[in-house]
Amino acid sequence: MNIAVAQSGGPTCAINASLAGVFEAGTKSQEIGKIYGSFNGIEGIINDRMTDLSDSLSSEENIGLLLRTPSAALGSCRRKLPEYEEDPEIYEAITECFKRHDIEMFFYIGGNDSMDTVAKLSRYYAEKSIDIKVVGVPKTIDNDLCGTDHCPGFGSAAKYVAATVQEITRDSNVYSAPSVTIVETMGRHAGWLTAAAGCMRLNGESAPHLIYLPEHVFCGEKFISDVKEMMKKHKAVICAVSEGVRTADGKFAAEDYQSCKTDAFGHAYLSGIGKYLENLVSEKIGCKVRSIELNVMQRCSSHFASLTDIEEAQAIGSAAVEAALRGETGVMMGFKRISDTPYKYEIVSVPASEAANSERFFPNEWITPEGNDITNDALEYLMPLIQGELPPVMKNGMPQHFQF
Repeated sequence: MNIAVAQSGGPTCAINASLAGVFEAGTKSQEIGKIYGSFNGIEGIINDRMTDLSDSLSSEENIGLLLRTPSAALGSCRRKLPEYEEDPEIYEAITECFKRHDIEMFFYIGGNDSMDTVAKLSRYYAEKSIDIKVVGVPKTIDNDLCGTDHCPGFGSAAKYVAATVQEITRDSNVYSAPSVTIVETMGRHAGWLTAAAGCMRLNGESAPHLIYLPEHVFCGEKFISDVKEMMKKHKAVICAVSEGVRTADGKFAAEDYQSCKTDAFGHAYLSGIGKYLENLVSEKIGCKVRSIELNVMQRCSSHFASLTDIEEAQAIGSAAVEAALRGETGVMMGFKRISDTPYKYEIVSVPASEAANSERFFPNEWITPEGNDITNDALEYLMPLIQGELPPVMKNGMPQHFQF
């Protein structure tokens, strides 16, 4: 039999490691023939835009480059699969593509909405008695997928955020004049990535001095009060703020600075909290202030990837193939943490429906009562995920990337 794999949603710098894991496990199995990759996620299946991965990944050198390449090498999409009753033709097109290429297993690497596709497709095949296994492989820098201790892609993004905030701190401390720097990170409803800025404290840093997550109600007046208090202790105050912080009425704190546009899933495009708070500090305090939006650099900076993250992403891709070969379908692979010190985990499978269209939030008990910082328990959780480095392969002074 043949198998297929696709990538979906927002890319990470570890999503290609999961692709490599699926490919490597597929080539080792005597039950599997060709391994197809679908361009642009489920859209490539619908439109039959497929490639035989063996044509491009036949060498260890190319697989090594794939592990070091950010973003989704096969391309991505943000297409929500409708219910079968709403549009049966899409399901029929997907199935026809699979049958045309003798594909009996499909692996979808993605986040919350991708697991929705896994759940819907597997349910459809069960109802129609079609023997095609569908297995989800998690990925997201937001770390908000239910059913897994953490998500591939998060560790590298967390490492980048912490290191970047550390470098920003060094830069901010060179002047004698007081200043405030606001670093805006991704995180629509979950504050995992913003909390990761605190990892620099593992090396004795005091910054970031303030951390604000979406899980706690945000108040502009309280923010100004917090900053003023920190300015008594530090000449350069560093604040890490999630793009998705909300006020007591449930509105995004930076709503007036956002476009009000939405994506294919109805998710609002977020950004602007940094600029909003910069203007607020300028008005209320009047000191030197700047805001920095890390934006997509958080998810595409493979030159500073976590080796732990890359290795785990590769391992969970391989585990997905092994699960399908055991007969599992409609599941998502996940990490179950056994211990922090020493760091140990096992890979398990959970129903994809548990992760579909749901979110795993940063624990309230890891947020300080004041709502402007995280606890040491959070750092103990985060620390193992950012360990190790995967040095890039360089050419002419620049990292080399894999491209189909």
